[in-house]
Amino acid sequence: MKLKLIKSEKDYHDALESVEKIFHAKNGTKEQEELEILVRLIEKYETELA
Repeated sequence: MKLKLIKSEKDYHDALESVEKIFHAKNGTKEQEELEILVRLIEKYETELA
C-alpha cells in the first residue's frame, strides 16, 4: 500500500483493511514499518474526529 494521510472515511477504511493484512508482520521488516506508520495515521485521524 502506498502510505498517505487519511483524509476521508474511505481512506480510513482502506488503512484499517491494510492493517488487518499485515498485523502479524515480523519486526525489522518493511511490512512492520508500514504497520507502525498506518497505526499512527489511524490514531491521528481518530483523534481529529473526537
